[in-house]
Amino acid sequence: MSSADEERDGVALTHLDQPLFEGADATKRDLIDYLDAISERMIPCLRDRPLSVIRILRGREQFMQKNVPKYTPDWVRTFTMWAEASHRDVSYAVCDDRRTLLWLGNQRAVEFHPALVTTAALDHPSYLVLDLDPPEGSTFTPVTQTAFLVRAALESLGLTGYVKTSGSKGVHILVPLEAGISLADASAATRAIAARAAKLDPAVATTAFIKDDRDGKVFVDPTRVGGATVVSTFSPRIRPGTPVSFPVSWDSLADVSPSDFRVRNAATMASPWSMADWSVQDLPSALVEEGHAIPIPRVQAMHEGKKRARARRTAP
Repeated sequence: MSSADEERDGVALTHLDQPLFEGADATKRDLIDYLDAISERMIPCLRDRPLSVIRILRGREQFMQKNVPKYTPDWVRTFTMWAEASHRDVSYAVCDDRRTLLWLGNQRAVEFHPALVTTAALDHPSYLVLDLDPPEGSTFTPVTQTAFLVRAALESLGLTGYVKTSGSKGVHILVPLEAGISLADASAATRAIAARAAKLDPAVATTAFIKDDRDGKVFVDPTRVGGATVVSTFSPRIRPGTPVSFPVSWDSLADVSPSDFRVRNAATMASPWSMADWSVQDLPSALVEEGHAIPIPRVQAMHEGKKRARARRTAP
């Protein structure tokens, strides 16, 4: 082995002193060291979930990998399921242990995007996700303001949400669910919560799916449902400085910046909450009913796009 190579938990780690990517301010060793140090906290967020990863190889653009490569070791657990988008079976990695996490890191998997469902309950999400997406050029302040709107909407329903930075510009609010809630009902509830939050301060927040309709407001995205994924808590991101999606407390949210949490320092920081300590919650039936009356954003946007296209064609 060269001085840049080593072995941990039976995993051969290579080219550790190479830069992770341009602008990362981190090496591959920094990534591996972070994943190793955070593994006990991160693995519960990944365990038993079909996993997509975003890899970035030297001299290449980043790419999302769902199907495990042919050279995947036989000790890496996989789970095969039908992918409607590509019309084929896809064998996903399932990261249940430190060894698998280190192997993925050695493959230059930087971002970890687990499914919202487990392999044992593909039709029942474990939690809702409210994804807050700020407009281009925005500061973090409107995002935190919108997060508190979502929190207020949840509290009015007797629900608790847990907040984390996305590792990019926004935040994610996660709402743990009791077992057995259907994908359709979870999707409806997410739409209803997003709509309620936006109504609390429509000058700051919006549920407009079409970007041109957002008027510089923070988008409360209710579409992270069904077969969707969300970047894992503690996952690094392929962004300048290699920030990390990190849990924060509601009391500290207004005082943090996404750049506070980076691959080179986040493992030393305390986590204010853990998925292992969540209390699961049922969804109020009235909320679910309310959500089913709200159009699915992607479908609504498609119809609106066709309507506008027809208007342009027929305009004098």
